[in-house]
Amino acid sequence: MVVYVNHNFEVNTETARRGCKLPDVFDKRLRLLVLDAIERIEVAIRVDIAYQLGQHDQFAHTNGALLHGNFSKKVNPVTGLTRHQEWLNKYNQVLARSKEDFVRHYKQKYGLPLPIWVSVEIWEFGMLSTFFQGMTVADKTAIAAKYGIPDWQVMETWLRALNFVRNVAAHHSRLWNKNLVDQPKLPKPGDIPEFDPLLGKPDITSRLYVILCILIFFMRGICPNSSWPQRLREMLDQFPALPKQTIADMGFPADWETHAFW
Repeated sequence: MVVYVNHNFEVNTETARRGCKLPDVFDKRLRLLVLDAIERIEVAIRVDIAYQLGQHDQFAHTNGALLHGNFSKKVNPVTGLTRHQEWLNKYNQVLARSKEDFVRHYKQKYGLPLPIWVSVEIWEFGMLSTFFQGMTVADKTAIAAKYGIPDWQVMETWLRALNFVRNVAAHHSRLWNKNLVDQPKLPKPGDIPEFDPLLGKPDITSRLYVILCILIFFMRGICPNSSWPQRLREMLDQFPALPKQTIADMGFPADWETHAFW
């Protein structure tokens, strides 16, 4: 039995029925897998920030003198606040509604403020990304170097891009063929050779493919024994066969399987 659709071609009834569901099933699995990796990256970078800034001051997140001047001194003429003050307002809101046992325990035993190695545990990923932007060049460089990223500006854009993707996935929006609003900057040629094949190709760097490469890069450094890259590859190999929808819609180039990430 066949059915006719408005593109004037015939498709099997079963394919038509499944075609409405398979991309959504794939997308749901993809969102969960992406969120899994981002969560691990988030935890690792929280630790790095707490360690790096904690060496300067146990309350470094509240100390504008330890942050970049554009973040801690430059006032937004609309709000009358610096970006650090805006960030602190957000942080205080998150702190006030936190029901974490460790937060309650620390408040009862020591009072406020929380030291940075405690406070980072309640930062949302967006707060983490924003705070990283507000750190000094020296501190950002030190953390980026831990991941083999020579340019702190590259890592800064990666965190912004991951935050955008996380928000899409967390709000159950379709992710697999999403255009990236916050696009990541790529390393200079030779800085991280795995990314060289992606340079100068905006059709790739504006789509999810580049995010998956970034996630693999981070995961190999943070969790080298993780099966996450393998699980991602297995899922990609099961991309549903549908008319006019292919893995290329995710930004995958024709030669993607020859790239170092795979």
